[in-house]
Amino acid sequence: MTSARFPTKDAVLALIRSSATPVGKREIARAFKLSGSDHREQLKALLKELEADGAVERGRNKRMAPPQSLPDVAALEISGQDSDGELQARPLAWTGDGAPPRIFLPAPRGGGPALTVGDRLLAKLARINDRLYEARIIRRLEVSQDTRILGVYRPAPDGGRITPTDRRNKSEFVVLPPNRGEAEAGDLVLADLLPAGRLGQPQARVVERLGSTDEPRAISLIAIHSHGLPTVFPSAALREAALAGVPSLVGREDLRAIPFITIDGADARDFDDAVWAEPDGDPTNPDGWHLMVAIADVAYYVRPGSALDRAAYERGNSVYFPDRVVPMLPEALSNGLCSLRPNEDRACLAFHLWIDRHGVVIRHRLTRGLMRSAARLTYEQVQNCHEGRPDDDTGLLADGVIAPLYGAYARLWAARVRRGPLDLDLPERRVVVDARGRVGAITPRLRLDSHRLIEEFMIAANVAAAETLEARGMPALYRVHDQPSLDKMETLRTFLTGIGLPLPKAGEALTPDHFARILRRVDGTAVSQLVSEVILRAQAQAAYSPDNIGHFGLVLRRYAHFTSPIRRYADLIVHRGLIRALSVGVGGLDDAGLERLAETGDHLSSTERRAAAAERDAVDRFTAAHLADRIGARFAGRVSGVTRFGLFIRLDESGADGLIPISALADDRYEHDEAARALVGQRNGHRHRLGDAVTVVLVEADPLTGSTLFHLADGRSEQPGDSGI
Repeated sequence: MTSARFPTKDAVLALIRSSATPVGKREIARAFKLSGSDHREQLKALLKELEADGAVERGRNKRMAPPQSLPDVAALEISGQDSDGELQARPLAWTGDGAPPRIFLPAPRGGGPALTVGDRLLAKLARINDRLYEARIIRRLEVSQDTRILGVYRPAPDGGRITPTDRRNKSEFVVLPPNRGEAEAGDLVLADLLPAGRLGQPQARVVERLGSTDEPRAISLIAIHSHGLPTVFPSAALREAALAGVPSLVGREDLRAIPFITIDGADARDFDDAVWAEPDGDPTNPDGWHLMVAIADVAYYVRPGSALDRAAYERGNSVYFPDRVVPMLPEALSNGLCSLRPNEDRACLAFHLWIDRHGVVIRHRLTRGLMRSAARLTYEQVQNCHEGRPDDDTGLLADGVIAPLYGAYARLWAARVRRGPLDLDLPERRVVVDARGRVGAITPRLRLDSHRLIEEFMIAANVAAAETLEARGMPALYRVHDQPSLDKMETLRTFLTGIGLPLPKAGEALTPDHFARILRRVDGTAVSQLVSEVILRAQAQAAYSPDNIGHFGLVLRRYAHFTSPIRRYADLIVHRGLIRALSVGVGGLDDAGLERLAETGDHLSSTERRAAAAERDAVDRFTAAHLADRIGARFAGRVSGVTRFGLFIRLDESGADGLIPISALADDRYEHDEAARALVGQRNGHRHRLGDAVTVVLVEADPLTGSTLFHLADGRSEQPGDSGI
């Protein structure tokens, strides 16, 4: 039998180029009917020659393909659509010269899940020609935050560099020219991590340009993207919101004649609760009050399983930044139909609450109604009116509307004092931004009786919601707060004992009143805020759960969030439960929602923590931006945290937080004494303790990372000595 003629180099190269996938020696030998050891050795030598010439590349499993080809299976990202509506994709890993080949995805047979820009998938690739591939989906891939970075792009001779905005990430990532996208010098970019290059340098590919870091809006954008907050609503959800309207009175109580008012901060972006009160005319309740708390009926608009519902669940809650809000619901609802704006009909769920002379809610009733707010007022306006300084908005409401609210509040506050909840009145930073988004000032938020009034009314309504659900046997999503763990209590006991504030011995039952007595002892002293913060850190984290363990901090046996369904999905679940339990119309909790209560509670607890972290990060970055032009200035502050790597400092002036690295304490070698919450000098015995007053010099303030660094002005902290306790 005559052996097949050995192919020419051009014939082998043509075969490799025409193949839809990379080919190996076995496929080449089969195609040309080669056999025997002589032919195998000849083919091996020819392929090495083609590789040396740069005509082919050896890839996975030693298979050959034209230069800069894609493998037969690759991870892709949907990048857009062509003019015919066909989906286009790009490889997640591409380190070749120039742009990667074009990849198209034919429509899946029999339909399939919709794909959108940014979705990732594993696909089998078929090569059409040097610059075009067809992809067949194997499976979707989850986008992990671990494979994506947010950073600042800067040009470099070999392409560019990305410096991460996460101060914990000390790496710098190389961006080759094909991976630059549209990024320009100083741009904030979102980038995918790529395999390291030949020299071991970490690489990245720009996937989205977010804007220049010179723009003030970049600060909150960093927080949004760092924490993976969803910012774009699906078109189906936007359509549902746009088509919504005010419902009729059918099945609703007409509450429009009641002069409800909303009371919020001057910078509030939505108004989902309104209040009204009057003396109770029932002779069996002398000196009692009738209070009403009306809440936007979000459940009417956001039905279980709808596109709006899926988008709201994903977010879990709205997230508030100094210059913007990332809402849980589209603007047509959050700032429109579900915002209780003055003189506009609004659907609501309202609790009637009857309060006795001792501040006890003796009965309550929920109604589904239609209301009309009489006024949108701020906390300052209401407080000024109550103190005899009405303005044009509050003057006509002073006696008939505002005064009764304070009457009902006085009763509820008296009951609160007797109950003895944990009352940590810690100062909150308020970042004031101007019209251009630049920081104008950082000030403590005022705490007025008008704030406490609304808080007590909301707590009363939340308790009524939980009691109603429990009385009807309806499973509920409770807001629970466990008592502190034994480990945290022992750490707290050690610290408080060190400053002369004993807690009950280990094993004795602790109540919020124990903490309240300590807080009363330090009120007005130099360590008041410090002790409040240490007690706060010792508390368990509140969460959402269908298992009601009560609320330790508020000293309440049952508690559920009812009063903010515009911005908290948990409240929407409570509304749906009430609607189903009381059979008051559409939008009630369905069977699937009941079965998923535990899962929903875990998810919402997680999104709440995510939102809180993003808000803190943004405030830190805005604060750093505010301080950036004051490098070298001296500030008074206190040690607010002690760790093995340094001292955290809180400035008296603005409440800004920053770090003194332990390496900056150059007068001695310091070790961390965790029990004493101090850094202790090994030679001189000097101690830097939690709560010490300090004077510091600002040495760094970076808005992009939120990093603020200080040095001690004189190398030492002031010992607190007699705290006045």
